[in-house]
Amino acid sequence: MPDPRFFETRAPLSLGDIASLTGAVVAGQDLSDRRIVGVAPLDRAGPADVAFLGDRKYLAALRATRAGACFVHEAQAAEAPAGCIALVVGKPQAAWVAAANALHAPRFADAGADRIHPDAQIEDDVHLAPNVTISAGARIGRGTRIAPGAVIGPGVAIGRDCEIGANATIGFALLGDRVKIYAGVRIGEAGFGATAGTAGVVDVPQLGRVILQDGVTVGANSCIDRGAWEDTVLGENTKLDNMVHIAHNVRIGRNCVLAGFTGVSGSVTIGDGCAFGGQSGVADHVTIGDGAQLAAGGGLFRDIPAGETWGGFPAQPIRMWLRETATLARLAREKKRTGHE
Repeated sequence: MPDPRFFETRAPLSLGDIASLTGAVVAGQDLSDRRIVGVAPLDRAGPADVAFLGDRKYLAALRATRAGACFVHEAQAAEAPAGCIALVVGKPQAAWVAAANALHAPRFADAGADRIHPDAQIEDDVHLAPNVTISAGARIGRGTRIAPGAVIGPGVAIGRDCEIGANATIGFALLGDRVKIYAGVRIGEAGFGATAGTAGVVDVPQLGRVILQDGVTVGANSCIDRGAWEDTVLGENTKLDNMVHIAHNVRIGRNCVLAGFTGVSGSVTIGDGCAFGGQSGVADHVTIGDGAQLAAGGGLFRDIPAGETWGGFPAQPIRMWLRETATLARLAREKKRTGHE
């Protein structure tokens, strides 16, 4: 179930209601009156949740799911385990999106005219500059300073001795102690998820959170997306330069440094003590081992083992990349010298 501090869960729906909403057909026995209270992935779903199977490569997860119902293509309906009702539909993920939007709604900042909601919990010695918005259920720890124009969303927890820069926005997030958020940072916006629906492309709801552990620094105008379902996590003492983008479900270890314009795609796992040069980029679902480094401008599409340094586009072990670069330069000089342009 999505964190209730950040998401409202609406009234349950029957499978019949969900079938009518999505155009799905309830396969097998008629259990259309079964109540569904939430959505979840196959591996997280319980008996009161609806999941979906969008790709045959996840058939094992379908067979093992505890979901009460699952959107599937007709060909996979028979693979649903006992207790999981197959909802047959042409576009399973798009149907799941419709169910998610009907069952869950994100909570957005709304503190009223005075900007500080009466339900916010603010410890002593917190400094709030003019035009700061603190939403319902937010908690701010002692010694934290929040600069003008910052917006703290519902349920957000900010630890002690933190610094929140001007016009920063923080939602769907839990921050530890001594966290520094510079001006213009956006934390907790929806990650980039889309799927084909019956009337065009639709946004996939992002129902996870952002967790910044103690001592994290986030540079100006950087963006950290909340998870699609899992959390986006930055480990203790990790430092982001200005204008860095961290996508949904990324997990970054402790004591990592990411230079300006670095972009990390969704569901990347980064170990402790890693370093990224400026304008480097990482493709989705990549794993980077402890102590690994990616040189400036590198474009990474596969895993880096612990302790290695890679560079280039596509990135490879840096010595190999340097040798290839030197060889290409030598061949170009020889071609120019011999007149074979």
